[in-house]
Amino acid sequence: MKTIAFHNLGCKVNAYETEIMIQNAQSAGYEIVQFSQVSDIYVINTCTVTNIADRKSRQMLHRAKKLNPDAVVVAVGCYVQTGGDELLSDPLVDICIGNNHKSELTEILDRYFAGRLKDKTVAEDLGLPSDYEKMSLEKVSDRVRTFVKIQDGCNQFCSFCAIPLARGRVRSRSREDIISEIATLVSEGCREIVLTGIHVGSYGIDLDGSGNISGDYGGKSRLIDLVEEIDERCHPERLRLSSVEPRIITEENAERLSKVKSLCPHFHLSLQSGCDATLKRMNRHYSSDEYYASVLALRKYFDDPAITTDVIVGFPGETEEEFEASYDFVRKVAFSDLHIFKFSPRKNTRAASMGGKISEEAKNERSQKMLDLTMELQKQYMERHISKTASVLIEEPRIIMGKKYMLGHTPDYIMTAVAGSECAPGDVVTVRLTEILTEEIMKGLTYQPS
Repeated sequence: MKTIAFHNLGCKVNAYETEIMIQNAQSAGYEIVQFSQVSDIYVINTCTVTNIADRKSRQMLHRAKKLNPDAVVVAVGCYVQTGGDELLSDPLVDICIGNNHKSELTEILDRYFAGRLKDKTVAEDLGLPSDYEKMSLEKVSDRVRTFVKIQDGCNQFCSFCAIPLARGRVRSRSREDIISEIATLVSEGCREIVLTGIHVGSYGIDLDGSGNISGDYGGKSRLIDLVEEIDERCHPERLRLSSVEPRIITEENAERLSKVKSLCPHFHLSLQSGCDATLKRMNRHYSSDEYYASVLALRKYFDDPAITTDVIVGFPGETEEEFEASYDFVRKVAFSDLHIFKFSPRKNTRAASMGGKISEEAKNERSQKMLDLTMELQKQYMERHISKTASVLIEEPRIIMGKKYMLGHTPDYIMTAVAGSECAPGDVVTVRLTEILTEEIMKGLTYQPS
């Protein structure tokens, strides 16, 4: 029996697809081992969202060969699609599998070991029309939280983003396939289902041939329809959206979502910039006013929902005035959390050839200023929850300042430490939130020894 080890890089979609590959490898008779162990085969699900992600992908592929020089090293996913020439010439990488072929991993390995794999790379041009790659989880790896992929690809073509090059155009999974998988996961005891995809808000735009990139059918969004149907037919304890297109959050849709019993009040609305001039250069398809209208719609129908976002600083041409406009908008929205990225040019994107490059020093200063604001906004959001009662989905044991706690998240995704050892991962407990986990407290956090 051959051993096989997996390592996942990147987004929640990659995490889901890695689970599928592990499941398929087990079914084919492979023994799954930890990536740090000596293995016959190493599979790295790569990421290409930034230059750093490319570098990490290469590092993990080379690390695998160092762990076992005789192993078969397999690169799969987004970096294969965008960095194919580099991988093709890399002697430490034996097989390259592109997106839309991950479900074929074990068959490709069979051909390789039988000497029938004609080309090192198994991939296709995702710029051409293609079908959704069918894959489905048949069992839960843990009963806490499971990602379920509902679509692939993106039609937005933001000027800075290489993901449409790596993932292709929007391809939606059939509603019945999604419902069937979630029903199975819920029946096996999974507490929280997270709907994920490359551009979740575009779910369904390809199913009727409309090509409507906004994903908003005059208030009749296919995504909202799907969320309602999952709640009604599958009865998950918790249902969460990994991200959502801000333009899909009309007042009507916010009201519809507020009536979905299992939906967690946590919405990740990707912003990228709060300055309209920068948004236009980014080829984002909304203004800051339109974005803010979506935020107000959510706050009208949900009680202080968690609203999180992504922001890029140092985009080409971003003046100090534009950065300050973005900074002020972030403060105005008062997000519960932000992910801050310094602009990283991606090959074959429009932004890579734009003028007005920002110095690394300026990027660092802007990033730090936005991070400081993030900490301030996080604290404000958590302070509003002190003394409130909340349900916590327990995830894992930790030691904090020498005492045992169980870590988990509330529906609005506030990390919570519950004292004692009476609960286990997968349990949902009701607690009163008493104090903020400060940075000093978190520095004293370690894993609970097994």
